[in-house]
Amino acid sequence: MKELAGRLTALDPDAGAAVRVIGYFDRLAESRAGLEALVRGAAVLAGCAARLVDVERRVRVRVEADGTRRDSAEPPDPAWPSASLTPGGESALWLERAADAAPSVVDAMILERAAGAVRLVLDRTRGRVPADDPELVETLLDATAPEAARLHAARRLGLDPADPATRARAVAPLDGRPRVVAAPRDTGTSGTRPAPFAPHPDGDPHAHPEGSGVQLPHTDAELPAGRLGIGPAVPVLDLPRSWAAARTALRFTSDGTPQDPGQRVVHADELGGIALLAELVAPGAEPPPDVHDLEAAAANAPWLLATLNAVATTTSLRAAAAEINVHHSTLQDRLTHAESLLGWPVRTPQGRLRLQLALTMRHLARP
Repeated sequence: MKELAGRLTALDPDAGAAVRVIGYFDRLAESRAGLEALVRGAAVLAGCAARLVDVERRVRVRVEADGTRRDSAEPPDPAWPSASLTPGGESALWLERAADAAPSVVDAMILERAAGAVRLVLDRTRGRVPADDPELVETLLDATAPEAARLHAARRLGLDPADPATRARAVAPLDGRPRVVAAPRDTGTSGTRPAPFAPHPDGDPHAHPEGSGVQLPHTDAELPAGRLGIGPAVPVLDLPRSWAAARTALRFTSDGTPQDPGQRVVHADELGGIALLAELVAPGAEPPPDVHDLEAAAANAPWLLATLNAVATTTSLRAAAAEINVHHSTLQDRLTHAESLLGWPVRTPQGRLRLQLALTMRHLARP
């Protein structure tokens, strides 16, 4: 192949370059290179950014001309040269070439060979499994499942356990099945940047295992509605730990109504030491005395819970009054009445802390 490319280059530089492209992607395919390696090869050979977008499998990979991965949520420009992954489908491999650039034989060959290799990887590692297949998600989040089973589930869901930059969160809805969502990816804008990439004459030294470089199946912007506990961002095999934390965070959520005020979405990694309360207050068990006092006071004053929640979660009494849309003097009158019902002050630092804890334990004590 090298000898043929050399002879063709002497006669026609474009033909010689096209033959080298064929050999390069053939070697990547033989080494079972992953998606990111294939897109990187296309970008470096073309001298411009390359982008893989598979809508059905929710795969998005974008690599700059220097080999640095930098994904983008922006849609591809229809004017860019591209190769479709399926006949008439939206999924394609794109070269981010300026619209006024002349058509290139080499670009066409890069797209054809890279897209063909990408199709093989996607069919081999992704198939047509829905990205939120409930049985696979359940396996992935099950700490008792064998590691091999969880790795298989991750790959079938479009996750890449081999990529150290991949992070995901488990999401625990009050109603509905568990979810896994993408955590923001380190694109190299902070911390250590990936080393620039150059094609290797004997293959791709940065080639990854099957399916590498795949975006996660959901993003934070695609969270379901309702009460949610969200676990911390972790490597793929640590998702059972994120799931356990998400279920704990769910216990701190509320309906967000006047009779159940508070946050509807709680992130486990924002709870800090407050999460320890979940171990002390068992669901459905006899609630602490301060929670009894809250419930008794609320029975006598329907406005009480929303008012006290505003006081506990805002920076000042004026901000609390604005939160519940009452005059500052009205709030003062309400708090005087609330303190008489509760039996402790809520406007002192100690009393406010006690109030915050009582409201939190009220959520945790629910069955």
